[in-house]
Amino acid sequence: MHKLSLKDNIGRVLGTIEIKLDGKKELYDSIGRYLGSYSPKENMTRDNIGMVVGYGDLLTTLLINY
Repeated sequence: MHKLSLKDNIGRVLGTIEIKLDGKKELYDSIGRYLGSYSPKENMTRDNIGMVVGYGDLLTTLLINY
């Protein structure tokens, strides 16, 4: 598993993306709340309740609400 920190222009952490061994990505906000996931197998991004957000890796768009 690999983690990527997403930061704003002054260095504050906005969220974290965890990349699993199978390539699936999970997004968490700055306090660790699960926001959604991207599955490369399906090429789909889903929100925290499993609803489809869209096709492709759209994880960072889920940070807009937080």
